[in-house]
Amino acid sequence: MNRMEHKETNALTVFRSWRGCFSVFFFLFFFSLSHPLCVHAQFRTDRLIISGQIAYDNQDYVVAMQHFNHALSGKPYLYEPWYYRGLCKLQLDDFVGAESDFNKAIELNPYVHQIFSARAESRIRQQKYAEAIEDYDRALKLYPDQKGYWYNRAYCRFFMKDLKQTHEDLEYIVKRWPDLNNAYSLQTEAYLSENDTVMASRWLDKTLEHNPYDGNAWSIRARLNMQRKNWREADEAFTKAIHYQPRVVNHYMYRAMTRVNLNKLRQAMEDYDKAIDMDPNNFLSHYNRGLLRQQLGDDNRAIEDFNFVLRYEPNNIQALYNRALLLDRTGNYRAAIIDYSRVIEKFPNFWTGLMSRAACYRKLGMTAQAEMDEFRVLKAQMDKHLGIQQRWSKNKLREVRKMSDIDVEKYDQWVVVDEDIVTPQFKNDYRGAVQNRNVNNELLPMFLLSFMPYQGGMNNYHIIVNELEDFNNSRHPLRKIYVTCRPASISEEMTNAFFQTIDSLTAAIGASRDVNKAASLLLQRAVAHSTTHNFAEAMNDLDDYLAIDSTSMLAQWQRAVCGVMMSELEGQPAAEEQLKIARAADDLKKALAMSPDNAYLLYNQATMLSMQKNYARAIDLFSEAIRHNPNLPEAYYNRGLTRILAGQKNEGLKDLSQAGELGLYDAYSVMKRYTNDKK
Repeated sequence: MNRMEHKETNALTVFRSWRGCFSVFFFLFFFSLSHPLCVHAQFRTDRLIISGQIAYDNQDYVVAMQHFNHALSGKPYLYEPWYYRGLCKLQLDDFVGAESDFNKAIELNPYVHQIFSARAESRIRQQKYAEAIEDYDRALKLYPDQKGYWYNRAYCRFFMKDLKQTHEDLEYIVKRWPDLNNAYSLQTEAYLSENDTVMASRWLDKTLEHNPYDGNAWSIRARLNMQRKNWREADEAFTKAIHYQPRVVNHYMYRAMTRVNLNKLRQAMEDYDKAIDMDPNNFLSHYNRGLLRQQLGDDNRAIEDFNFVLRYEPNNIQALYNRALLLDRTGNYRAAIIDYSRVIEKFPNFWTGLMSRAACYRKLGMTAQAEMDEFRVLKAQMDKHLGIQQRWSKNKLREVRKMSDIDVEKYDQWVVVDEDIVTPQFKNDYRGAVQNRNVNNELLPMFLLSFMPYQGGMNNYHIIVNELEDFNNSRHPLRKIYVTCRPASISEEMTNAFFQTIDSLTAAIGASRDVNKAASLLLQRAVAHSTTHNFAEAMNDLDDYLAIDSTSMLAQWQRAVCGVMMSELEGQPAAEEQLKIARAADDLKKALAMSPDNAYLLYNQATMLSMQKNYARAIDLFSEAIRHNPNLPEAYYNRGLTRILAGQKNEGLKDLSQAGELGLYDAYSVMKRYTNDKK
C-alpha cells in the first residue's frame, strides 16, 4: 500500500468526514470527480518536496533523498526534485551522481541560475575546473550581480593556473565588492604561486586590514615568515590562525615546526598530538612527531609513529631508515637489520646504512655478514677516490617517493607538503539553506517526539518524561519513542526501516475497528512522519488523534513543534504563517497547562518567543526551564543567544560558556564569533 495514498476504512473516517464545513466538502467532492488524480498527485508531490527540503535543512540527506525519489517516481518531469536530490548527493560526497542530477534539472529548466552554480560545485569537487567555469559563465548570464559566482569562477581559474585572468577577475571583484574578504586572500595566494612575495605581502596586508579575523590570511603570513626563518613571527601568526580556524590540521602541524626551531619542544609535541587527534590518519604529523620523539629520546613511541607511516606508505625509505635506527637503539637488532636491508636495497651506496647494519650483525655475532658490509663500504670509498663511483640513474630516482626531498641522507629533516595552498574555499550557499527557512538567528531547535534518541553534544542520555514513559510501557509501540532535540543524521538503512514502519502502521490503522487502539497507532505514525521530516502528514495524524483524545499532552506538544517547522518555510502567505504560529502557541499553552513543570515544553515556548523577537519573555521562560532542569545545555545555549540579541552580551556569553561546560561544545565556536564581533 502506498504510504502517501492510503485510504482508511475504519472508525476514524467519521472524525475526518465531519471536520470541514459542508460547502467545502461538496466543492472538493465535485472537483475531485473531474480532476481526481491530477489534484491528489500535485498535492502529494508538493508535500514530498517540502518534506525533502525540511529533511535537507536538518542535514538528514538520506531521508531527503527518499522524499525526492518518491516525488520523481510520480513526476519525473519536474526540475525541483532533480535539483534538490543533486544537492543531497553533493552533501554525501557523491559528486558524479550530483552532477548527473543537475544535468537533468538543467535539461528540464535551463533558466535557474542556482542549478548551474550547484553543478559547478559538483565539478569543482571533481577538479573539473574548466567545466565549472562554463557553469559560472551561464549562471552569471542569468544573475550577473551574484558576487559569489564571480569569486568562484576566479577560484577555478586559479587552480587552472590561469593566473593572469585570475588577477584581473579579482581586481574587478574587490573594486565592485570591497567587503568580499576571500578575494583578497585568493589574490595573495595567486601572487604567492608566482613567487612574487612582494605583491603577496601587499595583498596580505589588505586582507588583514579588511578582515583581521581571517584565519587563512594569518596562515599565509605565518608561511611567509617560515620561508624567511622568522620563527617567532611565524609562531605568533600560526597562533592567530588557529584562534580563528581551530579545526585546520595543518595550522597545528606547521606551528609545531616553528616551535621546534624556537626550542619549544613540549609545545611542539602538544601541537602534533592535537593535529593527530583531529586527523588520526595525517601522514605528515605522524612522521614529524616521530622525528621529534626520536630527538627527545622517546624511542618506543617514535617507533609507533613510524609504524603508522609505513602502514600508510610501506616503501617510504626515510621512515624505514628512521625506524631502523630506533629499533637498533632499543636493542631489536633483527628487526633493525630487516629495515636497513630494505633501505640498502634501494640505495646500494648508502654507506651509513651499510655501517649501521654491519654493527647490528656484529652485536648478533654474525661476523661474516658484518665483514661483507664493511668491505662494501671500503670498496665504495676506494672507488670514489679513483673517480668511478656509481651514480643513481634516472630510473632509480623515479622509484623513490617524491616527498620534499628524495635524499635518504636527509632522513632526519622535517617533512612539509610540496604544494601547500590555504586558499579559502569557494563560496557555497547551499549547506543547510535549501528551503530558505525564515529564522533570523541560530537558535537550537525545539524538543519533540522521535524514533531517534537524544544526542546532546558530549552527553548522550535518555530524557525522561513521565507521560511518554507511560505511553511506551502501556501501549507497546512498534518502535520506542524518545524526546530529542538534535538527533543524529539518519542512515539509509534506518530511513528504509522508518518508511517500513509507516507502512506497517498504515496497514494496522486501516484494519483497526477499535478507536482507542487506532488512536495509539495514529500517534506512532505521526512520530514516524516527524522523524522523516514529513511534518504535514504528521499534523494530519495529530489532528485526528486529538479529535479522539483532546487531553493528550504528548499530541499537543508534537503538533506545536510540527506547526512551527511548517511555519518556517519561505514563500507561504504571511497570514498563513501567522496562523500556524498562533496555532502552535495555543498547542504549547495547552500542553504546559497539563504539565507545567516540564522543562522541555518551557524551553520550546521560550524558543518560539525568541524567534518572534519577544526576547524579554523568552529569557524569563528559559530561566524557568533551567530552574526545573539545571543540566539542560540547550536552554543555556538559546538563552545565551537570546540575551546577545537583546543587547545583553556579557550575560549571553556566560550562558554559552555554561552550555559548553555541560557538553554542548558548539557553544565555544559561537562564543568566539561573538567575542570578536565589534558590533
